Amino acid sequence: MSLTLNQIRQNTTSARALMERTRKHGFALGAFNLDNQETLKAVVRAAAAKNAPLIVQVSKGEVDALGHENVRDMVDNYKQELGIEIFINLDHSPSVKDAIRGIEAGYEFIHIDISQANKEASLEEIINGTKEVVNYARLTGALVESEPHYFGGGSNVFKDEINYEEIRKTFSTPEGAAEFVKATGIDTFAAAVGNLHGKYPVPKKLDIALLTEIRQAIDCNISLHGGSGTPGHYFVEAVKNGVSKVNINTDMRVAYRNTLEKVLDDNKSEYAVVKLMDEVIDAVQLVVEEKLDMFNSAGMSLKKTDAVKVTASDEDAWN
Repeated sequence: MSLTLNQIRQNTTSARALMERTRKHGFALGAFNLDNQETLKAVVRAAAAKNAPLIVQVSKGEVDALGHENVRDMVDNYKQELGIEIFINLDHSPSVKDAIRGIEAGYEFIHIDISQANKEASLEEIINGTKEVVNYARLTGALVESEPHYFGGGSNVFKDEINYEEIRKTFSTPEGAAEFVKATGIDTFAAAVGNLHGKYPVPKKLDIALLTEIRQAIDCNISLHGGSGTPGHYFVEAVKNGVSKVNINTDMRVAYRNTLEKVLDDNKSEYAVVKLMDEVIDAVQLVVEEKLDMFNSAGMSLKKTDAVKVTASDEDAWN
């Protein structure tokens, strides 16, 4: 069932208040991608078990598979059932048109990634497209996230080693971040400091010193994409340096597929696959719970379950 504009605006007000809380109280929101309802079950159960606020997100491929309205309805149903603090992000939206569709669907967070569709997009094209989304998002109050360059990798498992000499060429700079935030008016800057989409044969390494410089250069929120395969101590340091959102996808997909293959192999005569999914959901839930601990977000959810009514001034409900 579609939300009214007033309901959407209440949700985005709560989302903005939550982002303020991350920086004030020193935690980051996990942003977990959805492939299907089983993945969503794992995420919401982890949120309830850890009493943690979080974001679920869908990229264009996941939107095409599930549908904006279905995602909105499923998330809202679990939100009401479990009394959790949960919001939706449109991840790596490749065009202004796609981003506007997410805004109109009532998503509280919108990531516009012009370079996703056009890796050769100029900085001017990226800025102009991002500004267009920022302006349209005023309709609902959705928070807009973006970056001035293509972000490498993919939500998969790779066999090649990470070429950090090449990756460093795409790192954010404090000066570039400040200029981009000022030019676009975004709410969240997606920083590149060694984080990279996907899993690789070696752990990822984050440049925390660079992240500190970026934090000092900009006032808006900071997100980290490509959180999978990153040692937890980097997240602890990233949160201390003001990161408010960390994206996780591949680690969940690996747990999902590996566990599904195991239960299918163990139950060759069972064709009602739905009966085999509990173990899969549990495996993904464990991944999510581990990340929530790393992000210091466990126990950080509002005690008030009706989070829709919470605004930035409602700190007493959280303290």
